[in-house]
Amino acid sequence: MKLKSGYLKTVVSFIAMCVGLNYGIQAQRVAVVLSGGGAKGTCHIGFLKALEENHVPIDYVAGTSMGAIIAGLYAAGYSPDEMAYLVSSPEFQRWADGSINPDYKYFFKADDRNAGWGRFSFDYVSTLKPRIPTNLVSPYVMDFQFMEVFSGASAASGYQFDSLMVPFRCVAADIYANKPMILRKGDLGNAIRASMTFPFYFKPIKIDGKLLFDGGMYNNFPADVALNDFKPNVIIGCKAAGNYGEPSADDVVSQIENMLMAKSSYDIPIDSGFLVKPRLLQVAVNDFSYAPQFIDSGYVATIRVMDSIVRFIERRSEPGFYEKRRADFRSMIPELMIDSIVVNGVSASQQKYFKSQLKHDEDFVSLTDLREDYYKLVADNKISYVFPRIRFNRNTGLFALHLDVQKAPAYELQAGGIISSATNNMGFLQLKYNHLNKWSQSVAFNAYIGRFYTSGQVKGRIDFPTKTPLFIESDFTLNRFNFFKSTSYFIEDKTPAYLIKDESFMSIRGGVPITNEGVLTAGVDFGFVDHNYYQDNVFLRTDTLDFTEFRFISPGICLELNSMDKKQFPTSGSRFVVKFRYVAGRETTEPGSNAVDRTVTKANHDWVQFKVIYDNYFETLGRMKLGVYSELFLSSKPFFSNYTASLLSLPQSSPVPWSQTLFLPDFRANAYVTVGSKNIFKLTKYADFRMEGYVIQPFNPVLETERQKAKFGKSFSDRAFMGMGAVVLHTPLGPVSLSVNYFDKETESWSVVFSIGYLLFNRSAMD
Repeated sequence: MKLKSGYLKTVVSFIAMCVGLNYGIQAQRVAVVLSGGGAKGTCHIGFLKALEENHVPIDYVAGTSMGAIIAGLYAAGYSPDEMAYLVSSPEFQRWADGSINPDYKYFFKADDRNAGWGRFSFDYVSTLKPRIPTNLVSPYVMDFQFMEVFSGASAASGYQFDSLMVPFRCVAADIYANKPMILRKGDLGNAIRASMTFPFYFKPIKIDGKLLFDGGMYNNFPADVALNDFKPNVIIGCKAAGNYGEPSADDVVSQIENMLMAKSSYDIPIDSGFLVKPRLLQVAVNDFSYAPQFIDSGYVATIRVMDSIVRFIERRSEPGFYEKRRADFRSMIPELMIDSIVVNGVSASQQKYFKSQLKHDEDFVSLTDLREDYYKLVADNKISYVFPRIRFNRNTGLFALHLDVQKAPAYELQAGGIISSATNNMGFLQLKYNHLNKWSQSVAFNAYIGRFYTSGQVKGRIDFPTKTPLFIESDFTLNRFNFFKSTSYFIEDKTPAYLIKDESFMSIRGGVPITNEGVLTAGVDFGFVDHNYYQDNVFLRTDTLDFTEFRFISPGICLELNSMDKKQFPTSGSRFVVKFRYVAGRETTEPGSNAVDRTVTKANHDWVQFKVIYDNYFETLGRMKLGVYSELFLSSKPFFSNYTASLLSLPQSSPVPWSQTLFLPDFRANAYVTVGSKNIFKLTKYADFRMEGYVIQPFNPVLETERQKAKFGKSFSDRAFMGMGAVVLHTPLGPVSLSVNYFDKETESWSVVFSIGYLLFNRSAMD
C-alpha cells in the first residue's frame, strides 16, 4: 500500500510539473521598451510604477539613452520608488551637469586664480597638434556613479544581460560603422553610459574597441530590438521623446540635432502592444529639477490607459512578486570591495604616481572609501581623462579597479583679461608646460598687459605623491600698478603718474593639504617694492616724483580653506584664510620736487602682520542667498619716511572688485576690521543680482601732518563704507557684469562699470 501511495504521488508530481511547464511555455511574455528623451525620460519611472501596482508582468526591458538608464536600473534591482528618489536627488543632477560634490573638491590641486577665460591644450612634436574638447559636461561624476550603481548587478549576472533581475537590452551608436550597436553583455554601467552619450555633450567611451555614442542617433525606441531578441507576446512602450523639428537657418543646435539624430519610429512592431505617451514639459536635456513632475506624468498617463494595456495581458503577477524578485537578485550582488588597482595608458613611472594617490594600507578597500581619492586624482590638470571600471573575480570574491588614463597634452594656453567701460582694461596670456612621471611637474609663464596693471610671472611647481601629498613651488614676479586716472586704453601714457607701484620679487613655498578644501603653505618672499609718487595731486610736468624703495625678505605661513564655486562673483561655498608673516627690509626714500623734506632717507624696518578673512555664502530658501564677509588685519609696521609712502606700503581692504583698481587712503591702515553682507537674488540659472555693502573700521586711522609725515589718529574715530549693486551673467568664458559702485569719501564716490571677464592679478609681494 505504501508503495502504491508513493508511486501515485510521483505520478501526480510529474503531471503537475508537466502542466507547469506547459503553462510556462504558453504564458505570455511581456517586454517593456523605454525611449530616450533626456530629463523627460524620468517619466518612465512613473510608467513602471503603474505597471507594477496593477500586477502587469515585466519579463524583459529595453531602452535607449535615458530609457537605457531607467531600464538598466530596473534590471539591476531598483524599485520605482528607489529610482524616483535617485533621479530627484542633487547627486543625480551632478551626474548630468558634471559638477563635483563640494565635499570632494580638492583645493590642493586647484590652479591659481587668474584672468583666463578658457584653456587650449596642445602637444608639440614635429607639428602643432591641438586637442579640441569633445564634451561640454565633465564625465568624472557620471563615470564613477555608473560604476558604483551598476557594477554589483553586472557581477551578479556574470556580465550577461539575460541573467540580470530582468533580461535587458540597450542600443548605442557605432559611428565608425555607421550603424546601431545592440548591447547584450558586458559591463552594465558601460553599456548604459554608451547608450546615453549625446554627441559633443558627453564624452564617448569605447566598448570592444568601438567608440560609441547615444543610441538615439539610430534607434531612439528599440521596440524592434526587444521583439527580435526576446520574442515577447506583448510589448508595452513609453515615449518621452520625438523626432526633432525642421532645422532653422539661425539655430546651429537644431542643425546639429538633425544631422546627428536619425528619425526614429515609435510604433509597436506587433499587434499585441500599447504605447503610453505622457504629456511633458519642454526642458533642457540635463535639467532634472522637474523629475518629480515627470515621474508623476508618466504614472498618471499609464493609469489612464491601464484598461487598454491589460486587455492584451491575461497573466498577472502575484502580490509580493516584485519585492521577492528584487530581494532574490540583490542577495547575489557582491559587496564592492577592491583588492587591486590596474592603471592603463601611461608609463610604469606614471602608473606609480597614480597608484600612490589611491594607496591604502588595507589588503582591500571599499569602492565608497576610494571615491574621495578618485576625485583627488581627476583634479590633477596633468590628466585629460580617467575612465574607471571594476571587474569581479569570482575566485576571490573581490573586484579589481581599472583606470584607463589619458594624459593631458603637455602644453596649455590660456587667454583672457577684462574689457570694461573703466580705465582698467587688460589682456592676459599664459603658456604652461606639464610633465608627469613619478612626480608631477609644471612650468608656467604669464603676462598681464594694461593701463592700470602690467605683470609678468614665471612659476614652477613639483607635486610629490607621498602619503601626505606635498608640493614645492617657486616663482619670480614683476608687478606694476598705475593708479593715475586716465581715459587711455592699453597704451602707455607719457604724463607722469600720480602713484606707481613696482614689485620685483621671488617666492619659494611648500604646501600640504589639510582637508579636501584646505591647504597649509609656508615659504619666503624676497625682492623689492618701488613706489613712484607725488605727495599730492597738484603737480606739473616738470616736477619730479618721490621715490621709495623697500628691499625685503619675508617668511610667512598661510592656511586657506576654500570651496568657492567661482573665481570671481561666486554664488556658493566659503573661504577662510589665516596668514602670518614677518617682514624685514631696508627703506630708501629719495624726495621729489614737491616734497617738504628733501633729505634722502635710509632706514631698516621689521614687523609682523596677521590677517584673517572669512567669506561665506549660506544656503537659503527660494531665489535668495545671503552671504557675509569679514576681514581682520593687524600689523606692527612702523611708518615710512613720509605719509604717502607709509600708506602705499599698507594693505587696502578691497572686498568690492573695482576697489582694487583705486588708491583709497581711508581703506588702508596698520590695523582694521571689515564686515559686510552679500545678498544674491537668482534671476535665472546663469544670471543673478548682487547687493553688497561693507564697513571698514581702522583701529587707528593714518593721518598726514603738515610736514607730510604720517601719524595715528584717535582710536576708532573714523570709518569708511563701500558697496556694490550688480547684475552678473555667468558664461562659460567668464562673468559679464553691470555694476554700480560706491566708495566713501572719494571725490567721485559713485561709478557705473560694465565689464566682460575677470579682474584678477598675480600675487602681490608680501601678500
